[in-house]
Parts: sequence; structure tokens; C-alpha cells
Amino acid sequence: MRARFVPACSIFLFTLLALYCVSSAQPTKLAAGYGAISADQLVIWVAKDAGIFARNNLEVQLVYFTGGAMSVMAMVSGDTPIIQASGPGIVSAALGGADAVYVAGGIVTLDYQLLTQPEIKTPEQLKGGSVAIARFGGAADFVVRFALAKIGLNPLKDVTIAQIGSTPERLAALESRRVQATVLVPPTTFMAQKKGFHLLADVSTLGLAYQHQGVATTRRYIRERPDVVRNFVKSYIEAVHRLKTDRQTGIKVLAKYHRLDDRELLEKTYDNAIADNKLPPKQYPTLEGLKTILDQLAQKDPKAKAAKPQDFVDNRFIEEFDKSGFIDSLYGQRKR
Repeated sequence: MRARFVPACSIFLFTLLALYCVSSAQPTKLAAGYGAISADQLVIWVAKDAGIFARNNLEVQLVYFTGGAMSVMAMVSGDTPIIQASGPGIVSAALGGADAVYVAGGIVTLDYQLLTQPEIKTPEQLKGGSVAIARFGGAADFVVRFALAKIGLNPLKDVTIAQIGSTPERLAALESRRVQATVLVPPTTFMAQKKGFHLLADVSTLGLAYQHQGVATTRRYIRERPDVVRNFVKSYIEAVHRLKTDRQTGIKVLAKYHRLDDRELLEKTYDNAIADNKLPPKQYPTLEGLKTILDQLAQKDPKAKAAKPQDFVDNRFIEEFDKSGFIDSLYGQRKR
């Protein structure tokens, strides 16, 4: 049987046509949520502002929710089918019957600091005072209870835990002396220290494994739109790389969303944000960190005792980009 000869010009024209079809494809419109103004949101901000989502055929509208619980509700309802959120909200939603899962790890430890009024220098002096958190059951609530126990205080007896709101709102409560202490994250921690508030406990030095601000969606959305989730995860991986290797862009985006022009604070916050132990290049959700959350929730929720960290993770997209060598190719060397 004779082989069929295909002219080179035909191959060239076919290739051009294929490229045209790909490039002319309409981007998918997508609302993606996040629930805090902090450096922990940098990856999703960079993916948007640096055009990384757009290059991966996504037209993403970022939606800011004043609290992680609201973003989780919007994800479950489908209004914002993909969000960047902390572990307690995602795990609690899944335990309550929602099919919420992490598809990228994001931040896999905590860098909160417990700040007090200037005159409160010791744990003993904090007894009888109030400590501000974002909301009960959230990351800040967990950190407060964890930090207080570490410094010898009983979070149920020695202090009053007050549900105040977002990071800026908690700092404002501290400044107005409505509370005696709160937990904050960079750059707000650095801002608070410059204002004279006392650092009573630094959770970031404890190396606590914790599934913090990662990419979450629902199993239903993965089934219905695997292409969108894949492109989102790819964008996220690329944004992590961009953040780690492009200092100027990272600081510019940080300054924009925080409306901050203090170069020293921006530099310190950026350096803190890109550490590999906090933001790993290979964006697997942390099973150990999810176990930390389950252990906490198990004190009140019997379902958490029976659950496994793997129940809240779908690694198919991260594994795809890892095993294909895509992530390694970004960094030019083996990254863990």
C-alpha cells in the first residue's frame, strides 16, 4: 500500500488553522471568591493582575467576601464555584453534607501573631481580657485558642473570645481598645507592631501544619467543568511561580490590594509570603494540616472523628501537572 503524500503547504495551513481556532476560543467567564485582605491572598491576586488567568482562557472576576463563611456559602450555591478559603470552613461544609474539596493547597501553615495592648506584656496580664477573632470556627478562632493554650492560658476560662470580623476590623478594635488582644497576619502584624502593640505569641515560629488559604470547589463542579478547574489550577501554579520569582510584581500587587505604600512593610511581607514551607511550589493540599483541623473539630462534631483528611482533597489536577513535569519546568529544577 502506497503512503499518501501530504504537501508541506497543507500541513502549514492546517497548523495555522488549528492555532487560530485555539486563540479565537472565547474565554470562560468565572467568578472566584476570597474572604480576607491579607498577604495570604497574594496568589489569586497575582493570577488576576498579571494576566495569568487570561492566558489560560479564563475571564475571572474576583469577588471579595467579608468573611470566609460567606465565600464557602457562595461556592456551595454555585455563585462563585471556585474560591480561595481556609480549612475550617471547607471541612465544616463537607461534614455538613456539601461536596467541598481542595484542588490546590495554597498556604499550608499559619503565620498569625497574637498582638496585645502595649501594657500587656505577659500572658498573666491578659487574663480577664477579650481577644478578637474573625468568626467562630474560622482560622483566627483556631489560632487564638491554639496560641493561648501554648502560652499557658485557658481559652475557655481566662479570656473572652469576641467575634469581630476581618483583619482590618480586628486591628481597628485593638486601636480603639475595644479588645485587649487579637491575632493578625502580615502586613497587618508589622503595622500593629510599628504602632506599639506588643507581640505576645508568634504562631508562625511553631511550624504548625495547617490547610489554610487553598483553592476549593465542589465535586459537582469538577464533574461538570473539569476544563475550567484544570485551567484554574494551572493558573494558580503559574501564579505561585510568578510570585516567587518576580519580586516587583509581588510587591506591586500587595501594595495595590492593601493600599499600602510603606516600602519596608511591603518588603517584609513579600519575603514572608513566598517561603517554600508556607507556599510550596508543588501545590498539594496538606493532609497533615487537614488532620489538624479535623482534630480540632472532633471536639464538638462526631463526624469529624470518623473523617479522613483525604476526604476533603481532589489531587487529580495537581498530580497531572506534577507528573507531566510542568511544575519542574517552571523552576528549571526539581522542587518539592
